[in-house]
Amino acid sequence: MSDTAEIRIRPVQDSDGLALEDIRRAAFEPVFASFRALLGDELYELAQAKEDAGQADMLRGLVAPGSGWEVFVAELNAKVIGFVAVKVNAETLIGEIGLNAVHPAHAGHGTGTALYMHALGHMKRAGARVATVATGGDASHAAARRAYEKAGFQAAIPSVWLCRLL
Repeated sequence: MSDTAEIRIRPVQDSDGLALEDIRRAAFEPVFASFRALLGDELYELAQAKEDAGQADMLRGLVAPGSGWEVFVAELNAKVIGFVAVKVNAETLIGEIGLNAVHPAHAGHGTGTALYMHALGHMKRAGARVATVATGGDASHAAARRAYEKAGFQAAIPSVWLCRLL
């Protein structure tokens, strides 16, 4: 069942901060657990944990005035259930989808696709000629990859991040 007919997408407001943090935490908890499982505890703590812990600060930075990012939220029945950060480089005409998430309780019902289509329309209106998004290649990002593909992202450059203890 799709909730998209009832979804409203609007610019972020100062009052959305707690909801965005709740969505970010809930959506990325399994991703961070996957990273820990893939790397093992010691490598995770040394190479990845600080970046994961810093994601909350990153989100606050994206919504801060003058960040260069525009953040849009998806509402269902007046409750924020997802968000997407968008940036357009006026010189390169490249648009970028940055940090984004849908609360797991609302995942799989088209909210992500609605947010991405809104972001793409915003980029196009701002003059972008290309849209980019980056995501993980691990199993915990499979749903995100499917959602991006559903929104029309097809061309990809595979990447692998390797690390080891010294």
